[in-house]
Amino acid sequence: MNFFAQQDRARAQTRRMLVLFTIAVVCIVAAVDLVVAIAFGVMGDGHRNAYRAAASPQTGVLVATTLVVLAVIGCSMLYKISSLRAGGGVVARQLGATLLDPHDPAVAGNFAYKRLRNVVEEIAIASGVPVPEVYVLENEPGINAFASGYTSSDAAITVTRGCLDKLTRDELQGVIAHEFSHVLNGDMRLNIRLMGVLFGILVIGIVGSKMLQWSGRGRDSNWQVFLGIALLIIGSIGLFFGRLIKAGVSRQREYLADASAVQFTRQSQGIAGALKKIAGLAEGSKLETSEREEAAHMFFGDGVGYSALFATHPPLHKRILAIDPQFDPQELVAIAKAWSAPVEAVDEEGAEVSISGLAPAGASRARASATPGVLPPVDAAIALTPNKVVTQVAHPGSDDYRAASAIHTTIADTLRAYAYSAERAPQVVLALALDAGADLRAKQLGLIEKYFGTATRAGIEEIAADVANLHPMQRLPLAQLAFPALRKRARGELQTFVIVLRQLIQTDGRVQLEEYCLATLVSAQVIEALDPSKTAAGGSSKLTDCATEIITVVATIARYGNDDAAEAARAFQLGMHEVLPDANARYAPPEDFVRALDAALPKLDRLVPAGKELLVRGLTRAVGADGMVSVSEAELLRTICAALHCPLPPLLEQAA
Repeated sequence: MNFFAQQDRARAQTRRMLVLFTIAVVCIVAAVDLVVAIAFGVMGDGHRNAYRAAASPQTGVLVATTLVVLAVIGCSMLYKISSLRAGGGVVARQLGATLLDPHDPAVAGNFAYKRLRNVVEEIAIASGVPVPEVYVLENEPGINAFASGYTSSDAAITVTRGCLDKLTRDELQGVIAHEFSHVLNGDMRLNIRLMGVLFGILVIGIVGSKMLQWSGRGRDSNWQVFLGIALLIIGSIGLFFGRLIKAGVSRQREYLADASAVQFTRQSQGIAGALKKIAGLAEGSKLETSEREEAAHMFFGDGVGYSALFATHPPLHKRILAIDPQFDPQELVAIAKAWSAPVEAVDEEGAEVSISGLAPAGASRARASATPGVLPPVDAAIALTPNKVVTQVAHPGSDDYRAASAIHTTIADTLRAYAYSAERAPQVVLALALDAGADLRAKQLGLIEKYFGTATRAGIEEIAADVANLHPMQRLPLAQLAFPALRKRARGELQTFVIVLRQLIQTDGRVQLEEYCLATLVSAQVIEALDPSKTAAGGSSKLTDCATEIITVVATIARYGNDDAAEAARAFQLGMHEVLPDANARYAPPEDFVRALDAALPKLDRLVPAGKELLVRGLTRAVGADGMVSVSEAELLRTICAALHCPLPPLLEQAA
């Protein structure tokens, strides 16, 4: 199943969730009305005639009760969703997780945290999405993880201490790749909405529990106890439907995420090894946090211990067999025996026995076998096939991981350190926008000094030489490394930053492709994180509704993907034939492509998934119509796709 089909699947799951939620609300309202009706009749005077006399006013009471219950459920749901509107980090912190700040010396010098950060950053670069925040549940010995957020721009990856203590690098990579599948396929937004829905239908039981806690010994306390017990029982209806909703939404997604992790890492031992350790070790994937119930559908493994009916995850042995058909249950016995007496591991880069200093008895000191890839020459050009590129959207492969590893490891340590710093991260991104010419660069630095002062200018001049030596494929990934630190800046500072960045790239009156890609990526992935809950999850527009915008984007990419005007016109027609074959459009690229794309992309982002698939196919055909695609042209295609929330990996699939 490709990315666009999974978007449709997510919509179907949302509709299923809403249907079950509606049924749950109806059942809860009916149960509360029944309790109120009984209480109303008994409290009248205990006599049947009096009860009948009260029948008419009782109807009004029941209507009022129904409205109150609906209001309580609705307001509770909205309150919960509102409390999570700031994005994935909020969910992680509510569960008690601690943010890993890579600029913190205690984090930067810790072998466990450093390896975790490296794995997350490399997978983010390979996936073509911003580097997420990274959290650790320090007091959780079980092996578990989850991804949270509304979009990839505000995503957070959280792992337990058990992941750090018990998983090898390959196993950790498999778990993180599994979670990135949820990031890429839009599962996180559904997960956050589901948390709000669950809180709404569980709130009646919470009210009943509070009533029992506050019940006194007065004359009316019996009725208070009665109503409290009744509401607590009714709350079990919400609990039943809540678990049913989670089970219905989550199970199949876990198989797909497991398969995506194998496809990405191109080896099954990693994620299979993590699942086997969950099955073989006493701690398993269980969590101790009191918030685990409402977030159970988000975890890598079952964090609660549900029965088969309400299980949010498929049985472990089925997940393992789907990845490793040769699985022998005796392996679990060997794992448990080896970990019954853990030993201290050697903390050396590349060691596969441990992430944070513990290893099973008798573990070998084998070094990692993964070999970083090699970046293509700066002037390299490749041929693309639209069908292959479409299948790469949100589905990176092992070649992409090797390329990402090469990109990540060859960026200078000083630049990475600056990108991690909340103070220096804006300087890193602004340095990427500096022109090579001395005169123009002087004007740009003057503009920077005007807005941010002499200290910022001096900091940018300090790192400008290192930034200028970057490979073209390293420029946007370096910006992605800086995004988590950038997002910590105040809203006003970020808005000013984006304005200055736009002015920098227009200092000479024209905008290069590399400059446009940088500014667009920052706008799309940093500013979006300021209000992640308002970002559209998926649109309803059809291709015919966006014909003008499609013509603009295809014409622009055809123009910059082909040197000859006649070839560009031909490329435009080929691209349009993929998207709107009956449009009969004329090739007329916009004079100001920046303004044109800025106006067109937000509307195109509201296309239905099938429409986006055809658009990506058409853009690929247009940019590669001359048979070859340069690095800068590929970066433009990736940037446009990022603005459409269709992330592409750094290496585009070449034609056979």
